[in-house]
Amino acid sequence: MKYCVLAYYNFTPLEDPAHDVVRHKKFFLTRDIRSRIYISHEGINGQMSASLQAAEEYMEWMRNDPRFKDTEFKIHSWHEHCFPRQTVKLKTQLVALDYPADLSQTGTHLSPEEWKNMLASKDEETILIDVRNQYEWDIGHFEGAELPQLNTFREFPDYVDALKETKDPKKTKVMMYCTGGIRCELYSALMKAKGFDEVYQLQGGIIKYGMEEGVDHWRGKLFVFDDRLSVPISENHPEEIISHCHTCHALSDMYFNCANMDCNNLFLACHACAEKEKGCCSKTCTLAPRVRAFIPQERPKPFQRLAELSQEHSS
Repeated sequence: MKYCVLAYYNFTPLEDPAHDVVRHKKFFLTRDIRSRIYISHEGINGQMSASLQAAEEYMEWMRNDPRFKDTEFKIHSWHEHCFPRQTVKLKTQLVALDYPADLSQTGTHLSPEEWKNMLASKDEETILIDVRNQYEWDIGHFEGAELPQLNTFREFPDYVDALKETKDPKKTKVMMYCTGGIRCELYSALMKAKGFDEVYQLQGGIIKYGMEEGVDHWRGKLFVFDDRLSVPISENHPEEIISHCHTCHALSDMYFNCANMDCNNLFLACHACAEKEKGCCSKTCTLAPRVRAFIPQERPKPFQRLAELSQEHSS
C-alpha cells in the first residue's frame, strides 16, 4: 500500500489554537493518518503520513477553512507510515527562536526555478546560508552554502549581529534555505530587521526544489524528521551519498539513535560499525546500564528516549 507523506505550514492567526488541536484529533479519529503537527496562536506546522484517501480528505478539509485555504502541501509517497503515532500538540511557538520576528517583512520568496537561476549567477557579494542543524547539513546541502555554527537556533540573532561585522548589510545579498521553508520565514524577517536589505528565501524549501528542479547545485541527500530519516531530494535522479560513518569514515547516509537510552544521540554509521558497537555512539555508551538490544536493520528507524515516549502516550 502506498502512503502520502505531507509537509506543510501556514502562519495565520488562530484565536483558539487549543480548539484547533481538538478539531484535528476528532477529524483523524476515523482516518488512516499518523502525524506530527504543532498548532499555536501563530498558525500550524505539520507533517503526516496518510492513506491516499485520508490525505485527500485532509487537504480538502483544510482548504475549506478560510484560515488555511492557501496552505501549500508538499507531497511525497512512501511504502509505509513514516510516523510511529498520531501527534497533534499545542505550542507557544511554531519555530523556537524567542525573537519577535515581523512576518510581514520576510525575505523575497524565490520559486525553485528562480532559486536555481540565482545560484547559477551568484557573485561574491552573495552569501548562501543553510538554516538547519549540523546533522541535517552533514548528509546534504547546496553547493557553496555555509552553516552557522550554533548550538541552538535561539542563537541566530547573535549570529546575524556577528555577520554584520564582516559583511556590509547594505551591499550583501543573502540567500537562505531550509527543509520545507518555515524556518526561513522567521530567520529572513530577523535578518531584514537587523539591517540586511536583500534577503531571499527558497519557497517551499529543499523539498519543493527537489520535486521541481531535481539535484542541480545540490549535494547528497535530505534529512527528514520522520522514520525515513534520509531521502533523495528527487525521485528522478540517482542518489548521492556524501556523509560518512563517524567511526571508520566510510560513506554512509544511515542515522542511528544511540542504543544507550540515557544518551540517544543521533549519529551516522555504517552497518559494520553499528553492529560492532552494538548500536552505540561510543565505547562508553556500550558499557552503560540501560542499553537497548541492537537489532540489525537494512534501514534503521529513529528511537525516542523513554521519557519522550511516556510523554507522547500521556498526551
